[in-house]
Amino acid sequence: MKNNIFIIAKKEYKAYFLSPIAYVYLITFLVIVNWLFFRSFFLVGQADMRQFFGMMPWIFLFFVPAVAMSKWSEERKLGTLELLFTLPIRDIDIIIAKFLAGVGLIATALILTFPIAITVALVGNPDWGPIIGGYLGLLLLGGAYLSIGLMISSLTENQIIAFILGVFLCFIILIIGTPMVIGGTSNFITNILQYAGFTPHFDSISRGVVDSSDIVYYFSVMGLFLYINERILKGIARR
Repeated sequence: MKNNIFIIAKKEYKAYFLSPIAYVYLITFLVIVNWLFFRSFFLVGQADMRQFFGMMPWIFLFFVPAVAMSKWSEERKLGTLELLFTLPIRDIDIIIAKFLAGVGLIATALILTFPIAITVALVGNPDWGPIIGGYLGLLLLGGAYLSIGLMISSLTENQIIAFILGVFLCFIILIIGTPMVIGGTSNFITNILQYAGFTPHFDSISRGVVDSSDIVYYFSVMGLFLYINERILKGIARR
């Protein structure tokens, strides 16, 4: 079963680069990230990456749903979804494989931002703990966004609708635990919202504090939405 997952994931990952999609995605992503970071980096005069990790959840908010939007909606539109689920492979294996392929593309995008970290190191003496933690947090956050995007993609044949709904749901969970939302709420509600939202967990990891509760949170989010994804697709396949 594991072999099936990784074989399909490898095929799906390579498929990104058989068309211009991955190249357009990566080039656009890198241009935006580098421009936003370096336009103020030398003006601020601080050799750290706090600005980078502060803006990345918002950039991912648009780029990750763009990766996910076609994964199932295109299968539904072309009528290949039912055929896909007649293969002698478990449904959940196919879902996990598509998820891992998307995570691979996100990881590739993050690796290509390493020159930013190298530049920061050349002009200063940054603390590498928060930098490593920040990249780990971004990979986990990207995986959570992706699981949501894949679930939304399974609900519609329209990629644009899948993208918009994916961005919207990710945005809601991103801001749930922020002061803008929790201001004025009771301590009990505040604690619930802070645990439910992406931002408090990401902020904790990006400070270099890798707490097991934050890791468990992100994996729980991924598992939940991939499970919902599987139930939705099973319902479609049975029609």
